[in-house]
Amino acid sequence: MSATILIVDDDPVQRRLLEAQVRRFGYEARTAEDGAGAIEALTLPGAAYDLMFLDLAMPGMDGLAVLERMRELGSPTPVIVQTANGSIEAVVTAMRAGAADFVVKPVGPERLQISIRNALRADALEGEIRRIGRRAAGTLSFRDLPTRAPAMAEAVRIGERAAASHIPVLIEGESGVGKELFARAIAGSGDRRGRPFVAVNCGAIPSSLVESILFGHERGAFTGAMERHVGKFAEADGGTLFLDEIGELPQDAQVKLLRAVQEGEVDPVGAKRPLKVDIRVISATNRDLFARVREGSFREDLYYRLSVFPVKVPPLRARRADVADLARRFLARFAAEENRAVRDLSAQALGLLERYDWPGNVRQLENAVFRAVVLAEGDVLRAVDFPQIAALLGAAPEHLAEEPPPSLARDLAEPELERRLDAPALPLFDADGLLRPIESLERDAIRYAIRHLGGQMTEVARRLGIGRSTLYRRLKDLGLETECGGRDTSDDEAVA
Repeated sequence: MSATILIVDDDPVQRRLLEAQVRRFGYEARTAEDGAGAIEALTLPGAAYDLMFLDLAMPGMDGLAVLERMRELGSPTPVIVQTANGSIEAVVTAMRAGAADFVVKPVGPERLQISIRNALRADALEGEIRRIGRRAAGTLSFRDLPTRAPAMAEAVRIGERAAASHIPVLIEGESGVGKELFARAIAGSGDRRGRPFVAVNCGAIPSSLVESILFGHERGAFTGAMERHVGKFAEADGGTLFLDEIGELPQDAQVKLLRAVQEGEVDPVGAKRPLKVDIRVISATNRDLFARVREGSFREDLYYRLSVFPVKVPPLRARRADVADLARRFLARFAAEENRAVRDLSAQALGLLERYDWPGNVRQLENAVFRAVVLAEGDVLRAVDFPQIAALLGAAPEHLAEEPPPSLARDLAEPELERRLDAPALPLFDADGLLRPIESLERDAIRYAIRHLGGQMTEVARRLGIGRSTLYRRLKDLGLETECGGRDTSDDEAVA
């Protein structure tokens, strides 16, 4: 799924022309005609925008007021402001208000595309840095797990409900879906935010050391116990204990775990008295835990104690709408870590990634992007940079090689090619074989000139050899005002 850009401008002509250019570059576009409409679009349930183009000079709520309101709402959407006033004061004011970039109308396609790519890349990298910092501080929340997929949005909604209480949570999901990240979001969204978060992989602990690692031991409790060990439960005191792959826990340790969860106390090996702990337990499994109960390999009473509030995290194949966003996040992080100049993924590469089922889920996607970033020869990842994924999908190598290396020149050439292919040779005769009226020819010429020059009205007027105010007057006289967006030309008349 391509990035979604919100365009906010009170001028319908500029709004439509910018929307057309954004779509031509391969992005999704939404529009709002004023500042109030922009805030409404940002606050709609499920709304997710990767970038906003914001006009500074608008009636009512202007661009600076929108930026201020976005800061109050904590909106993470990066903003590129645009205005006809290119003064240094306007640039400084907009940047201080939180804008990521600044363009002057009319903006050319080269500048527009560079601004979009730079803003999206910077936002992806900053988002990864924020998530890493919040994860380390124990303050990661569900706002750090944005999603476009309904299945994942439902899981997030349930997780937010769980975070509001101390109820034991069992996170179910396939390997690699991000169960630990989900657990950290639960811990970081509740009243234990910022407190210890201790993760334990129950499947990686030797059976002979389970009790010692989980519950601790006293010095001399057994051969080799040279020092006292507090255990994971004591480490997590006051915070959250995350028991990953809980289904792999040996049965003899399950009894002590049940008591620890129920009574809030643990018995360290060799200790004379139990130790009280205040923890919240979140467990996770990639297996059918109830099936293990029926098999007799997992205690039924422990199962019901841990699964008071089950949450199912969907596999990546059930949330394909998130593949592009995740891939861009990983690309930004790995490009920075590896000091590589890779900045984006081509449309063909994204299509390839979205078609694959990802049996290894998010972890597999992360590794695939890492490999592609390291091996990429250009500044944009192409489908040919994912040969293993292409082979699993049955894509022929020669077909992948047909995609030319993306570059700014090629990207900009595509619209020009489109224009050349559909450039009209204006017919002088109508369908009845009669000469067309001059107004009909003029209408077609102006319509094509606006499209050919990307809506840069000053340039259109110059190329046609007329004044800008005359151009707007002819748009109105020829009935093109509605088709091209229309606008108040009083300012242009004053300039003329």
